[in-house]
Amino acid sequence: TTEIYTLSLHDALPIFLQPRIGPPVTSSSVLRRRRDEGDTATLPPAAPNDPRANWREAFRTVRAETERRADPLSAEDQVVQSMPDASPAKWHRAHTTWFLEQFLLVPHLAGYRVFDAQFAYLFNSYYVAAGPRHARPRRGLITRPDCERVAAFRAHVDAGVERLLASAEDSQLAEVVRIVEIGLHHEQQHQELLLTDILHAFAQNPLASAYAADWRSPSAPSASGEFAELPAGIHRIGFEGEGYSFDNEGPPHPVLLQPACIARGLVTNAQWLDFMADGGYATPSLWLSDGWALAESEGWKAPGYWKNVDGVWQAFTLGGLRPVDPDAAVVHVSYYEADAFARWAG
Repeated sequence: TTEIYTLSLHDALPIFLQPRIGPPVTSSSVLRRRRDEGDTATLPPAAPNDPRANWREAFRTVRAETERRADPLSAEDQVVQSMPDASPAKWHRAHTTWFLEQFLLVPHLAGYRVFDAQFAYLFNSYYVAAGPRHARPRRGLITRPDCERVAAFRAHVDAGVERLLASAEDSQLAEVVRIVEIGLHHEQQHQELLLTDILHAFAQNPLASAYAADWRSPSAPSASGEFAELPAGIHRIGFEGEGYSFDNEGPPHPVLLQPACIARGLVTNAQWLDFMADGGYATPSLWLSDGWALAESEGWKAPGYWKNVDGVWQAFTLGGLRPVDPDAAVVHVSYYEADAFARWAG
């Protein structure tokens, strides 16, 4: 098999945010705000196929999705940090908002008022050029600002972004949209992290509480057992052309590929159960040496969040503890486990 490693999104984003050479940033007043509206902008009616309106709607959709995912969580749920590699839901909500304030509004919206200067220290993550930041393993200790204050921060920044989209000069709009698009991709990444982090947090609770009782795992295409042959030789990979991409997806370059094949279907829980029943977790010859040492030291016997209850394998999900679905795609396995499975499967 061939593994491809890429930079994380947080590694790539600072490169994208380097300023481009262009006309100076200017601003014209397009919006009217009533005194009692606070930071809520009154937007002019959108013309058909108006790119400003299209980006405003895309922005609203992504930002609303973050709040939809946080909505089932209590204030206590939103502050918990179950391990150093996870972050509290409240932090995700605030960090994605700080990103837009720091890299979009401060440099591009004339007269923008920073919501709270202390938030830059609390909610920066890895952006060294943006200043010092709170240590990641200690994010769960940030009980204040509370959730209501973070919600107000989000509303303040949302209004600023909408004002900027409406008021930016045509010569400025392309650069504004470029950063908005990066910000939306960044927020969607954190929407995934919000769920993975809360799953880990809830899994530590002996009550096995559900994040959403009606949650269902995504359906997976049925495994056909067929494999696609990947021809050996020099192949060109990497993004080129129109459309969005991160810098770590390019530039196009040649690579030498050895003969390989890849399954056309996803590995199912049923196949993984066969691997387990055949001693997959007890056969050192299937494992890389450091993987075997890790599996032994941490007592791996099954994928993450699986639990044997009275002889029946169950998995803790966002919908609570449920019997393992044999037809679903296996998830929460490490690189070492996947490598061992591939060696076992031949």
